[in-house]
Amino acid sequence: MSETLEKLKKAIVEGDDETAYAFAKEALQQGHDALEMVRSAIIPGIEQAGKLWHDNVYFMPDVVLSAEAFKSAMGVVKPCLEGRETASSGRIIIGVVAGDMHDLGKSIVVAMLMGAGFEVIDLGVDIPRDTFIQKVQELNPDILGIGCYMTTTMLELKALLHALEENGLRNTVKVMIGGVPTTQQFADEIGADAWGRDALDAVKAAKTLMTRNQ
Repeated sequence: MSETLEKLKKAIVEGDDETAYAFAKEALQQGHDALEMVRSAIIPGIEQAGKLWHDNVYFMPDVVLSAEAFKSAMGVVKPCLEGRETASSGRIIIGVVAGDMHDLGKSIVVAMLMGAGFEVIDLGVDIPRDTFIQKVQELNPDILGIGCYMTTTMLELKALLHALEENGLRNTVKVMIGGVPTTQQFADEIGADAWGRDALDAVKAAKTLMTRNQ
């Protein structure tokens, strides 16, 4: 791997978004293929940051910075990838339930899922139930990822699962939930297909769900 790509990967691991952006631009100017940049530097960078977090070397603020650097680099190469046939691990719609404005955990999950090759449609935070339903109907995702970061909004998860059922969509999409107050037991109680303890666990769960879909 070239020195520029090594520096790009290092910038993502270290959470330096400006440097990641600069080296991504420089790599393209040097003639590096955008897809190869993603495969050899950008994805390995966010994966290494995730592993450091899992091993308790990195803390939440470190991973947030790495996720921002990852997104900066992806922003540079994305226009070069449009229109190209690239294999996707699956399509995921993700958002945080209505009444919940917490974006931090969801943003890390989005970065990790993108790094794992998923096509991710990020709806954002405080998403009304009807919007989730509409997007599932429009975009036909493989997985619907729903974040909940407050105990006061946990019932919205149950209501959203019920709304999917009422609209005849529950059997068309796998549902994965996550967030600080959620548990595997709660996921089982409301009928979710998977629960992610953290961002790395969410990626593992998503891959497992896709295996079941095949």
